[in-house]
Amino acid sequence: MMKFDILTIFPGMFAGPFAESIIKRAVDAGLASVHAHDLRAWATDKHKITDDYPYGGGPGMVMKVEPLARAIQSLRENNPGAPVALLTPQGKLMSQAIARDLVGYPGLILVCGRYEGVDERVRQHYCDMEISIGDFVLTGGEIPAMAVVDAVLRLIPGALGGEESTTEESHSAGLLEYPQYTRPAEFEGHSAPEVLLSGHRAKIEEWRRRESIIRTAQRRPDMIEKGGLEGEDLKLALDVIRKAREGK
Repeated sequence: MMKFDILTIFPGMFAGPFAESIIKRAVDAGLASVHAHDLRAWATDKHKITDDYPYGGGPGMVMKVEPLARAIQSLRENNPGAPVALLTPQGKLMSQAIARDLVGYPGLILVCGRYEGVDERVRQHYCDMEISIGDFVLTGGEIPAMAVVDAVLRLIPGALGGEESTTEESHSAGLLEYPQYTRPAEFEGHSAPEVLLSGHRAKIEEWRRRESIIRTAQRRPDMIEKGGLEGEDLKLALDVIRKAREGK
């Protein structure tokens, strides 16, 4: 069982998203556990304060080091071997590769930042990594934590219940996934590709590979530029990118 511990001042935010769909199914099956912990439980003052004004002045509040340090240490004791990840816009951009790496651990401890961020000593001495879900700023790390849990948990063997595969998804092979179609074969004059209706497995796989390359080159040329394609595949991708840049 993989154990997810989330440290937040708003644990109620996680009730809905984690009570539905694949996450709930995986938890019910004993494949994972997900716990949202209220950081205030580790605050020792009468008012359970978890933030304070920044040294040096400036706007906003900063999350205090003492309750965060106590909470992280406590969670580490109950979730040995689990890395601690701080959710922050300054972190490494979340990717499928990171999700595959994290699923190899027995657990994961996620720290949700808030306000102007956390005391730098938390970042330096109590966290193993920092994760961002994009180059934009949210009100806190709770929504990014939900995204990370979802991305990692679904990779746990058995979490998808055998209904879906993670091997041909977008980003899994360095390419975006090919277009998908289902019944009816024709709708309001729009038809599904004939090759998908042919039953010819080799031709279908060839079509899917080609469409994945074209879609990736059109929408995420940066993924092509990272390498991985060779021969005719690379030639196709570069041709698509060239035409897009020329406005063709």
